[in-house]
Amino acid sequence: MSSDTSGREACVIGSGMIDFGELFDQSTDDMAERAYLNALDDVDHGISPSEIDAAWFGTLNIADDASSGASLAHATGLFEIPVTRVENACATGSTAFRSAVESVRAGETDVALVLGVEKMRDSAAGLIEGAALDQVWRGRGVTMPAFFGMRATRHMHEFDTTEEQVAKVSVKNHENGAKYPHAHYRFECSVEDVVESPTVTYPLNLYDCCPVTDGAAALLVASEDVASEYTDDPIHVAGSGLSTDSLLRGDDEALVGFPATTQAAGQAYAQADISASEVDVAEVHDCFTITELVTYEDLGFCEKGEGGTLIDEGVVELDGETPVNPSGGLLAKGHPIGASGVAQVVEIYEQLRGEAGAVQVERPEVGLQHNIGIGRNATGSVSCVNVLERR
Repeated sequence: MSSDTSGREACVIGSGMIDFGELFDQSTDDMAERAYLNALDDVDHGISPSEIDAAWFGTLNIADDASSGASLAHATGLFEIPVTRVENACATGSTAFRSAVESVRAGETDVALVLGVEKMRDSAAGLIEGAALDQVWRGRGVTMPAFFGMRATRHMHEFDTTEEQVAKVSVKNHENGAKYPHAHYRFECSVEDVVESPTVTYPLNLYDCCPVTDGAAALLVASEDVASEYTDDPIHVAGSGLSTDSLLRGDDEALVGFPATTQAAGQAYAQADISASEVDVAEVHDCFTITELVTYEDLGFCEKGEGGTLIDEGVVELDGETPVNPSGGLLAKGHPIGASGVAQVVEIYEQLRGEAGAVQVERPEVGLQHNIGIGRNATGSVSCVNVLERR
């Protein structure tokens, strides 16, 4: 490992994913192994497992016994190196990535593996029980769809946002997801389809909600000092932010925005020395359609209350000025929690290298990845934002 930490930068040098979906025939180890091997195969000049100094393992352990870093070691054969298991709600994967990047920047690690995996389909009871926030609203339990439904109705009340504008997020993401090879759901839908799909919690309907999905994704992160040994086309990690907040602090804007996202984005933009207007492509958290629409505002892609206008104007479409969720997002791809943030970075990495196939954005130079997650008492209590650049 290098001891010189002056000016060290971190780069992504390889990535791997598996197809997301209902993977009853695969164990957590099976999924993790395949994503890991795909990442090794993706490195342009090749890499030996013996060159990996440390690993970060993101999982919520919903339906399996992945309770320590040893689970990653068993799935990959990477014994005798430091493995850190990360759990940070829906921001688990992006936080694991950020932690690996910080280690590389600090000079502790030259080459790091980041692997996120989750089995969601094997234990529906565990997911449902874990999704009820028993202390969030005056002592009454509130499920995730119900809480985001409250955010949607509040946004509609404050800014005249319409159900149709919210539905357009689903239409856009399913159109993209139909082209994306790893997506769980690969179908297109119309605004009418979304609005008329079965109600889950007003105003959110079935097509406003992401599916329950199994999946795994992996990344290889290296110091800029050694990145050229592995690829001639590394993607730099320009900035990162992580923050926490809660509507219980009494913030009047809490139901129409996620303060933690604004805070994390500010950190990432400052570190990358960019503004929101310089982001060319983004993969953002869209567990529900309203989440993405609110996130446009929180990330600074538009002013507060203008998220509906932004999607009406086509700015976030695949061929728009700032494409958001070319992969189809969580709405189409699915949300295997530990894997979601890692997969989003994989997608940004592919976009910046021009390798995104049917969903490739035209010549992006700066990409952003974003997650929010729940805390004990509120949705959106944690947010992680990572900014990547092609140089």
